[in-house]
Amino acid sequence: MSTMSKTILNNIELLPADALFGIKQRFSQDNREPKVDLGIGAYRDNTGKPWVLPSVKAAEKLIQEDPTYNHEYLSISGLPQLTSGASKIMFGEDSTAAKEKRIISVQSLSGTGALHIAAKFFSLFFKEKLVYLSTPTWPNHKNVFETQGLKTSAYPYWNDADKSLDLEGFVRSIKDAPSGSIFLLHACAHNPTGLDPTKEQWGTILDEIAKKGHIALFDSAYQGFASGDLDNDAFAVRLGVEKLSEVSPIFICQSFAKNVGMYGERVGCFHLIVPRQEPSVDVDSIKKAINSQLAKIVRSEVSTPAAYGAKIVAKILNEPSLTQQWHKDMVTMSSRITKMRHSLRDHLVALGTPGNWDHIVNQCGMFSYTGLTAEMVARLESNHAVYLVSSGRASIAGLNDGNVEYVAKAIDEVVRYFQTSKL
Repeated sequence: MSTMSKTILNNIELLPADALFGIKQRFSQDNREPKVDLGIGAYRDNTGKPWVLPSVKAAEKLIQEDPTYNHEYLSISGLPQLTSGASKIMFGEDSTAAKEKRIISVQSLSGTGALHIAAKFFSLFFKEKLVYLSTPTWPNHKNVFETQGLKTSAYPYWNDADKSLDLEGFVRSIKDAPSGSIFLLHACAHNPTGLDPTKEQWGTILDEIAKKGHIALFDSAYQGFASGDLDNDAFAVRLGVEKLSEVSPIFICQSFAKNVGMYGERVGCFHLIVPRQEPSVDVDSIKKAINSQLAKIVRSEVSTPAAYGAKIVAKILNEPSLTQQWHKDMVTMSSRITKMRHSLRDHLVALGTPGNWDHIVNQCGMFSYTGLTAEMVARLESNHAVYLVSSGRASIAGLNDGNVEYVAKAIDEVVRYFQTSKL
């Protein structure tokens, strides 16, 4: 009797644990006090607790009190009230692409699910194209695209020497990339650096992308969460639609994890904007074909999207009183994070911590690329029970009035320790 089936699993490679969730596990097992988690990207209030947005609580109440409430399947493309509402906040009420009916939207499993749909679509129709990712970027970006058999490349983004955007390197990569390549762009609150191009720099970047006929893929994970203003945080996407519509399709991956606090409910949307066509081309037939392919992707992988979180977000997007409250909630979150950025910087300055820490307040959104080395991060964890990613990325949402001074003192000790050790 053959033993092949018995041993077929025996040589599967053991992969390392996911770095972020590894941090979370070590943090939960650490019995020291105080301890501070600056690793996982989830909002915390000023007491360090998860926060359910008031708009979400109100939406849930309305949904559950609705006599028609049920747990029936959604359609393959998702909840229409979600996808239409999501499209409006992403592209604006007066979007030319919307008026010209060039936008295709389907519901996804949050932003990662939207990225997966994009990757699957690329693997089916653009497999030969390189996908360019910023250096650095969210680590899961590379996983999502490469597991679909796509090849990735990198473009410079972060200038470590002065904690600024490497615009020259960024533009050079756009010019040097093969025409028609795919560039993944962080719409706002760049992860992990928290550093965004200025509006003028976005214009330069998108103009160069248009010149080379590249395809823009926007990852919008923090709209409204970065600055508290939906329109402000959609600037890059809307400018991209304006500048690229004559050149190439535009892909947008939209998440409601951060800005509505729907982390575990996995609510998102994938949008595709069909480029403007010659008058003789039937755009509706193009859209029907694309929709059929997207439906096949969704149907084969998740059957239909999840409903509960989608209903909550849709209710917030379409009920004026809830929308108003949501806007207040986003200001609450973004302003607290901004306050913590300034508090951390100010404590480091007061301590005389070696180096310039202004980059912390010049960045935006949930994360800060602190400039701390992997060795410094390791000492923060081992000596001070302060946890962050080895790259030096810190989740500013993990700071609060009760721990920010402690974190600053821990950083001060670590920076001075390594400065002394090099003497």
